[in-house]
Amino acid sequence: MAELFELFLKGFWGTLAEMSPYLLFGFFVAGLLSVFVSPQLVERHLGGKGIWPLVKASAFGVPLPLCSCGVIPVSMSLRKHGASKGAALAFLLSTPQTGVDSILVTLSLLGPVYAIFRPVAALITGMIGGGLVQLSDPEPADESQPACTDACCSEKKQKPKIVRALRHGFVTLPRDIGKAMLIGLIIAAVISAVVPDDFFAPFLGGGILAMIIMMALGIPVYVCATASVPVAAALIAKGVSPGVAMVFLMTGPATNAAAFMTIWSVLGKKTAITYIITVAGAAIAAGLLLDRIVQGIGADIVSKPGWMLPPVVKYISAVLLLAVLTFAIVRERKTSAGKDEQDRT
Repeated sequence: MAELFELFLKGFWGTLAEMSPYLLFGFFVAGLLSVFVSPQLVERHLGGKGIWPLVKASAFGVPLPLCSCGVIPVSMSLRKHGASKGAALAFLLSTPQTGVDSILVTLSLLGPVYAIFRPVAALITGMIGGGLVQLSDPEPADESQPACTDACCSEKKQKPKIVRALRHGFVTLPRDIGKAMLIGLIIAAVISAVVPDDFFAPFLGGGILAMIIMMALGIPVYVCATASVPVAAALIAKGVSPGVAMVFLMTGPATNAAAFMTIWSVLGKKTAITYIITVAGAAIAAGLLLDRIVQGIGADIVSKPGWMLPPVVKYISAVLLLAVLTFAIVRERKTSAGKDEQDRT
């Protein structure tokens, strides 16, 4: 039992260390967006129905260097500032799969085929997911954009913009998603502790069965878009087909337990289910298509290893993230307790 608990702690810390730099960066970006991007601008471009808000949301997300954890606070902020539910999910789906940094790493490790295919697949996945949300969970015409009640949207803007941005990014957003994030982290840590590092090695070759197995393993586990590239390169080098590796490159970065729990809590059950179904279906389709493309052109797409974040950056970020989440949750509980006391009096 003690050994299992030790594995869990190692898994929790390892997962936290991997995701925390990107999540903190996501909080920071969300805070800046909340102050410097007006609700009117978001509503004009990402609000309402139709395909154009989905195209804009997906295209906006493709170059951003945000992972499936870092994208959560940004997308929730966009939603609060006027983005439709479909556009928010389109952004959630397209953004974590790629980014300027991961595209460059993909080019160096996997070659130009992957470097082009990944952002295109991310763009299409976002548009499909956003469209499915519009069809399956439509918003009433008069309620498509929720009113923003955050301090960043207040007419009284006495404090400097940077102060309001930091407050929104590191206090308000962690307060809103902190509990769901921690639950997801615990689930992801359990999976990370149980699944060995070399678990993928036996699943060599290609085909739909290998893709389904890779999809089932990639969906709940946290892997950022950049960090997933060396793993995919190693899998290909051991005999996994490019299509199977592509399934991992899409499902690993695009989803994890923390993201799913947050989407379920904030955007609702239907949107969360649509999110998972879209990633799964798009990953399998992209994997099959990529295998056909590679077979047709006979490209050698495995190259040299690239760079990763230094461990010290991950560990410092993990401590900071725990501090931010703990402060936000404790602050929320004190606020709730104060309101309950006032209600009783």
